[in-house]
Amino acid sequence: MKSHLSKGVLAITMLVLSSVACSAVSLLGGGPLLQDDFNSGSGDWGLGTDTDSSVEYSGGGLRMQAFRDNYIVWSTPNNEEFENVHVEVTVNASGTDATTAFGIICDQQSVTDSGYYMVMTPAGEYAIAKAALAQTDVFLTNNDQWASSDAITQDAASYRVGADCGNGRLTLYVDGKQIASVTDATYVKGAVGLQIWSGDNISSVDVTFDDFVVTKLTTK
Repeated sequence: MKSHLSKGVLAITMLVLSSVACSAVSLLGGGPLLQDDFNSGSGDWGLGTDTDSSVEYSGGGLRMQAFRDNYIVWSTPNNEEFENVHVEVTVNASGTDATTAFGIICDQQSVTDSGYYMVMTPAGEYAIAKAALAQTDVFLTNNDQWASSDAITQDAASYRVGADCGNGRLTLYVDGKQIASVTDATYVKGAVGLQIWSGDNISSVDVTFDDFVVTKLTTK
């Protein structure tokens, strides 16, 4: 299958991070560890706009834009480390090019080029990947290539993307359906976040995230 997005050494926009926890952190057992509906626009996500990208609160969501091709834009809500978690977010992708990838970051290390990410495209492609400082990212799914899944609705206006990160396993979900699962224990805890990745020959990408939540995985 022809890959719609090139995989290699990726440009990453560095955003200002806050050490203060995001709104609505639950200290009670069974509740969310972290959640944000972005309605107030007063959370602590890294924000910023330059000639290559933008991350800003907009219309009750967290809006990410890339203004060049083959470019990753990402943000995290704080510097807190999480271990053995499930992360979910709604992605409003109406009008987004089918080669745009978007998804969830987990176990991101203090050296921010290192960690895992799980992404999908409106064309139905997906990848679970591992990043390490000064190394080419490795797709842990489909022999280091983009894969396609009939379980992903193509060109939907929105998607509910989920990820399990912990207990030595990484699992990607889309709209409540398990898309792929792999084992890897290189990283066991770290920051969580969101990202977009523009395709080849795409000059502009515009995606909005909403209803972000982090909960604890059951230890198996």
